[in-house]
Amino acid sequence: MPTIKEIFEHKQDILRNRPDKCRVEVSADSHLVEAFRSHVKTRGFEVVIDQPEHMGSTDLGPRPSEMLLAALAACHEVTYRLYADAMNIDLKDIAVSVTGVSDARGFFSVDEVTPAGFSEIYGDIKIESDASDEDIERLRRAVNRSCPVLDDLQKPIKVELEVKRKHSARQDPDR
Repeated sequence: MPTIKEIFEHKQDILRNRPDKCRVEVSADSHLVEAFRSHVKTRGFEVVIDQPEHMGSTDLGPRPSEMLLAALAACHEVTYRLYADAMNIDLKDIAVSVTGVSDARGFFSVDEVTPAGFSEIYGDIKIESDASDEDIERLRRAVNRSCPVLDDLQKPIKVELEVKRKHSARQDPDR
């Protein structure tokens, strides 16, 4: 099996020489099954996303906002591992903890100005390494430049979600 560094260098070579291979699309399909519980499928995996019982749901999975934080934490860990190996920087272990802060007035439309989502995300990246402080800083800069989920959260993204009416058995499709 190739090393992470070999995979990194191979992917860089492909992307430099084959522009047709640069576009990456990922997708997720979600279906609300009960109260606020959704079953989400992506790449053959199924994940349950839910709300706590105090929100009137079943608490059988994390909230969507918790999944967003989990994606940021895990993506950071993966990007640190990839770039540490590619840059020959020792990285024995990494763990990321993140917390998001939001104002519930936004989600519940208490007023027109409070955003529904996070106003800030903060956390800690705990690493075990024998690398120098300078190397760790070089690694941190490379990760912050290259982590896809961090990039997604730090810039505006065009999002278009089209509503398509699904006809139920009770509805007459000719109306």
